[in-house]
Amino acid sequence: MAYPNTEETFSLLKDLVSIPSPSGNTNEVITYVEKFLAELEIQTRRNRKGGLIATLEGKDSSRHRMLTAHVDTLGAMVKEIKPSGRLKIDLIGGFKYNSIEGEYCQIETSSGKKYTGTILMHQTSVHVYKDAGKKERNQENMEIRIDEKVHTAEEVRALGIEVGDFVSFDPRVEITPSGYIKSRHLDDKASVAILLQLIKQIKAENILLPYTTHFLISNNEEIGYGGNSNITPETVEYLAVDMGAMGDGQSTDEYTVSICVKDASGPYHYELRKHLVRLAEEHNIEYKLDIYPFYGSDASAAIRSGHDIIHGLIGPGIDSSHAFERTHQTSIENTAKLLYLYIQSDLIQ
Repeated sequence: MAYPNTEETFSLLKDLVSIPSPSGNTNEVITYVEKFLAELEIQTRRNRKGGLIATLEGKDSSRHRMLTAHVDTLGAMVKEIKPSGRLKIDLIGGFKYNSIEGEYCQIETSSGKKYTGTILMHQTSVHVYKDAGKKERNQENMEIRIDEKVHTAEEVRALGIEVGDFVSFDPRVEITPSGYIKSRHLDDKASVAILLQLIKQIKAENILLPYTTHFLISNNEEIGYGGNSNITPETVEYLAVDMGAMGDGQSTDEYTVSICVKDASGPYHYELRKHLVRLAEEHNIEYKLDIYPFYGSDASAAIRSGHDIIHGLIGPGIDSSHAFERTHQTSIENTAKLLYLYIQSDLIQ
């Protein structure tokens, strides 16, 4: 049985993480995905929130499946232009200021101009600030140093920079000879790449899926509501494909597919979880079951919105989530294999 090509997935993923797309400013990356699917002659449509939906007709159109992965990422906005010409920022998504200290960034103005900068502590220089290492990493102490000759707020505004401009972080993507990919925004562009490669495989092999299947590339997951709409009344199963969280007490690793049994929203559907485990075990796919204590997905957002669906969550294991992330090609492969089998399997009811 052939599975989606991992080298192609890595190449696609490298493109995706290189496109800035903080929640609220995702048109460029959605356009990229749109063009990718158009080249496969897959029809898509955008919802009003700016997400993208592709539908593959199946043998049974009375019952549907939906799979989702999100293309929006963590980011920031300009909160204030300081008298010094530095920028105060406000975070987009759930992460801590210390995870972006020293990071290169890009500021995009409302007119489309782009400027580079670096996110730094105000008290950075140890030659000047005795307590530089002890100061709290927070909104008051961290700022953007713009790579332009500016010393006042007026000079910054003359560039076109204003409150509300989006700030994105340099992904610093790298693929190692040992099979790792390390980059910001693997959450959840790794899963987007997997789904796009899966659609390409279905198209190449001329597979007729058992049920009409929708693929939602959502663009507001990091702020909580990317996948809570555009779910057809016929949808029975809704599977979010998102990163598996790693850390102390977690079973998820960088080499297997993580099947989430519970997150902060509560347990995922027990029968769907067992179905995914059976598929993995029958086909020698390496997996881990896990609980993510501080986590929510597009599937849990859909449940909270009142949709009568069977919901699940799987994905590649990602180290250092919402910081300097990393995963291995085997985790991508195991996730892709399970999805390939899942979309061709029977519904659990």
